[in-house]
Amino acid sequence: MYGNPVGIKTGYIKKTWLDSLKNYIEVTKPRSVFLLVFTALGTMFLAASIYGMTTAVFIKSLLAITLACSGVNAVSCYVDRDIDAVMERTKHRPIPSGRIAPPVKALIWGLAQFVLALFIAYSLNMPSFVCIFLGMLGYVGIYSLLFKRKTAWNIILGGFSGGLPAMFGWTAVAGRIELLPVLVSLLVVLWIPNHIWNLAIFYKDDYRKVGVPMLPVVCETRRTLFYILATVLAMFALSVWIYFAGNLGAFYLVVAVVCGLAITAGNMFLLFNTEQKRFWLLYKLSSPYLFLLFLAMMLDVYL
Repeated sequence: MYGNPVGIKTGYIKKTWLDSLKNYIEVTKPRSVFLLVFTALGTMFLAASIYGMTTAVFIKSLLAITLACSGVNAVSCYVDRDIDAVMERTKHRPIPSGRIAPPVKALIWGLAQFVLALFIAYSLNMPSFVCIFLGMLGYVGIYSLLFKRKTAWNIILGGFSGGLPAMFGWTAVAGRIELLPVLVSLLVVLWIPNHIWNLAIFYKDDYRKVGVPMLPVVCETRRTLFYILATVLAMFALSVWIYFAGNLGAFYLVVAVVCGLAITAGNMFLLFNTEQKRFWLLYKLSSPYLFLLFLAMMLDVYL
């Protein structure tokens, strides 16, 4: 696994410094980073409405969580470079396409960002440091290295890391863990199966080809859809619970109910229409759902 995986291009590729910069940004999965950082911003705003927040804390927190998510993603791309070189969806990423060579450069790039994030988080408070550390442990250690290639429940076992940016946002401002950030973090964790399993159904053959036992690969599609719907309903209920626990206003509640009904209806529709392209659509719609929910939290604080 740690040699040169079959399929990764290692030949010389002429490129400018701007090309290199784009490649090193791309290996961090910037769209994923944006969404995770946005969840951290949501809880930062919630905590700031209670405890207040200085400009220095805001800048350090934003920098720490951005570097942490970016670093973790780059390291995960290094870990998955062998299967990424085979899968149609991922074979054009910077490492398997040879745009970052040798692959260890991506590992160093990711670890450097992550270590810097740890130092910044430690300067904030210990709970924030722990959140950043557990993010790497959960996503790379538990998900990518331990369970991704071994069990269909990989995203359940390692999915807690997806909620840690939201937890970090709160602890960076408040310096402690309370019920509200736990609920918000759990919301993100429950969002992950809907996001990943719909993608895995669409690319089921891709995952089967590389021997990654995502749930849709080893489980009948309709049964997988029932599992997805169960997590979506739990996520919907939790989004309403957050309204009461966070003492939020009507604006958030309306957004949570409307978006919750939409995402639930979409996944229920899949039970009766399993056309392949529908799964891709639900996968693409899951990110705007999470974005709108956290945007509503932030706007609600100032309305």
